[in-house]
Amino acid sequence: MTRFKKLVGLSALGMLLAGGALAQTTSLEGDVKGEDGKPLVGALIKLDRTDIKGSYKVKTDKKGHWFHAGLPIGNYNISCEVDGVVKDTVKGVRSKMGDPLPVNFDLQKMAGAREKQQQAIAKAAETGAPLTKEQSREMSKEEKEAFEKATKERAASMAKNKELNDAFNEGMETLKAKDYEKSVAAFEKAAVMDPKQFVVWANMAEAYNGVAGTKQGADKDAAMQKCYDAYVKALEINPNEAGTHNNYALALARGSKFAEAEGELDKAAVIDPAGAGKYYFNLGAVLTNNGKLEPASSAFKKATEKDPNYAEAYYQYGVSLASKVTMTPDGKMVPPEGMREAFEKYIALSPTGPNAAGAKAMLDGMQAGIQTEYKNPNAPASKKAAPKKK
Repeated sequence: MTRFKKLVGLSALGMLLAGGALAQTTSLEGDVKGEDGKPLVGALIKLDRTDIKGSYKVKTDKKGHWFHAGLPIGNYNISCEVDGVVKDTVKGVRSKMGDPLPVNFDLQKMAGAREKQQQAIAKAAETGAPLTKEQSREMSKEEKEAFEKATKERAASMAKNKELNDAFNEGMETLKAKDYEKSVAAFEKAAVMDPKQFVVWANMAEAYNGVAGTKQGADKDAAMQKCYDAYVKALEINPNEAGTHNNYALALARGSKFAEAEGELDKAAVIDPAGAGKYYFNLGAVLTNNGKLEPASSAFKKATEKDPNYAEAYYQYGVSLASKVTMTPDGKMVPPEGMREAFEKYIALSPTGPNAAGAKAMLDGMQAGIQTEYKNPNAPASKKAAPKKK
């Protein structure tokens, strides 16, 4: 009888213990707002226990609310998942007895904060700045891998850029020193490292132009062709650089490619209408220096048409027409059409300019004519016949 009572007592104690164990449960709940700020329906809430293995799930209702009862007391990581993507996670939540502990998710704020964080991480990768502990902690595995990759690429890019800059600077220094062969070699090295650098090709063209000036015959022609090719490459990268069109035109003119040169200057004038007069004046100067007086005259005239107030263009246009002056039988100068007007326009625009005296002298010569009979100033005076007496 005594043994039976003891068994009953043990059974009762077991029931008390079981009852106590069943009572050690708790609940968690919360609200979820979507990225639009409204209650999010059907979001999946995952509750993963971390102190003892356990996993629980629940979805939000039509009010964006979620509730899960009957949870063992413990530590949980709670995540909010939408369409299979985890949008936010709250870690280290400790459940407790009593009223449900609220765990809310505001995906609108989270998206904004996440965007700022990603921008900060991207900037850190770009600048090489170290990540903060918070940034490192919040990054996913994929983001950390992406960050590490970006950091390595940046380091490689910096090393490449230094080498590129060194080659470019060497090219510029040797170009300035007129050591054209070394300049070409440096720019070609830079172009291999980064073939999309407009400034490299433009300056390489100038270097080849310089090389051509030191060569003769076939070697000169080959260097000029490489000059043209470099200009073409530069303008493929940046077709809206008026100055490069101008420089290409001048190089073409030196190679007697006048039609192509004028075409490039037309492009420069369209891009930079205000500088059109200057571009054609430069062409006229190059042609004059190379003895191409006829095309030079056309270039100076076009400069005056593009810029009617370009005094020096009028003067040089007038000078370029001097070779067409003819003489009358009585020794009078007959200027070609436009010559007189060019010098008059120069004086009107620049009456005290550097070529004012020359322009006036040309106009005086055209008005006075040219004496053709030669007289010796040292010859004795002729004697007049004495008048006859009447």
